Amino acid sequence: MTRTNSLATRLFLTATAWVVVILVVTAFILSSVYRSATERAFDRRLNLYLRTLVAEVASPPESGEQSPSLGEPLFELPLSGWYWEIAPTDGAKTEIRASRSLWDKKLPKLEDQGAELTSSGVRLGYVDGPEGQHLRMVERPVDLGADGKFRVSVAGDATEIFEETRTFDYYLGSTFAALSIVLALTTLFQVRFGLAPLKRLSEAIADIRSGRAERLEDRYPVELVPLAREMNALLDANRAIVERARTHVGNLAHAIKTPLSVIVNEAGAVRANGNAADPLAAKVLEQADVMRDQLAHHLERARIAARVTVIGTVTEVAPALEALCRTMEKIHRGCDIDLTADGAAKFRGEKQDLEEMVGNLVDNACKWADHHVGIAVEVERAGAGDPSPKLRITVDDDGHGLSDDERAQVARRGRRLDETKPGSGLGLSIVVDLAALYGGSLTLGKAPIGGLRAVLVLPAI
Repeated sequence: MTRTNSLATRLFLTATAWVVVILVVTAFILSSVYRSATERAFDRRLNLYLRTLVAEVASPPESGEQSPSLGEPLFELPLSGWYWEIAPTDGAKTEIRASRSLWDKKLPKLEDQGAELTSSGVRLGYVDGPEGQHLRMVERPVDLGADGKFRVSVAGDATEIFEETRTFDYYLGSTFAALSIVLALTTLFQVRFGLAPLKRLSEAIADIRSGRAERLEDRYPVELVPLAREMNALLDANRAIVERARTHVGNLAHAIKTPLSVIVNEAGAVRANGNAADPLAAKVLEQADVMRDQLAHHLERARIAARVTVIGTVTEVAPALEALCRTMEKIHRGCDIDLTADGAAKFRGEKQDLEEMVGNLVDNACKWADHHVGIAVEVERAGAGDPSPKLRITVDDDGHGLSDDERAQVARRGRRLDETKPGSGLGLSIVVDLAALYGGSLTLGKAPIGGLRAVLVLPAI
């Protein structure tokens, strides 16, 4: 999930980003709506007091009663944050009536601050009151005709609005934060669950490549069924192509070997008829032998190349090499072959190809060894630089070995350093070509026991 090019990471990050954006926008809207609702409730409370004061102004006061009672004790406490004020605006009267809580202070005018009258004939807004208090105030002009004009104002402590809104925002933020975590975990589960068939498909393809399966047989969601069907069709087409290639290689071998045999027989007949020194016949026979070797080499390479394209072939290394060592010990009497093999080693390829490559190396080692040949098989596990495991087969002999130049020459096709040993000289070059077809390599060096060391690296599982 940490890779930026991961499909699961993209889905998770995209879904999480949208969840966060939606929740933030929703929280902002809900906070604004709640703040507006709180202000409206506060304003209704102020308007109730305002209507009471307007009714008091419109009615002549009873004898002896100068201060209207609104039934709210906060209007009686000095600087409590709740105030009312009735002030004349026509200049006819100078007396200002105010709540005891206002003490000797005055309320600011919303009209002076640019507040407009609402449809209900009042002004609303926030003002700074006595002692720097933040107030929510409602103000209404009242025209009593001959009795004069007045400005009636009621103000309440706006801290109530802010504290109530802040408390709501705190709980809203906590709730949405917890909801974000839950939704993120839910998204993670949905992504992993939704992409699980892709992981199964990848593992199934890996099983086919490693030889544990031949086709995609698992049931997949409808979106992946066409992919699985096409993959199986591709595997079938690959096997058909390989089979046709094998058939063509066999036909080519028969088509070329027959006329080549006729040429050799004719040249041999010329020499048998008393013309043993005929240079043409000798040259034909010499080149025919070279053609046979080259033909055998290239046909074998074509056969191996066709077989390598078959997906899913796996060979147990230890049993194959044990049988090969027993055979070589019978062919090369007096040569002691010591095999040390990892029992879990597996070659990603066919048994016949493994036997041919290692057989050429062991046969060459036995030819040139004094008495002893050592074979070591180990598996190099996948690392950060190379994601695929490698099979390393080391063949050592205790012969006289080769120099650096000789080792470079001996791997060339058909190049022999000594004609006293039997063989065509193509063994090591065949090993090089076959290893390359499998994505491997062959390197030659000096063995710790004195002779030649051949290290064959092939794909493993």
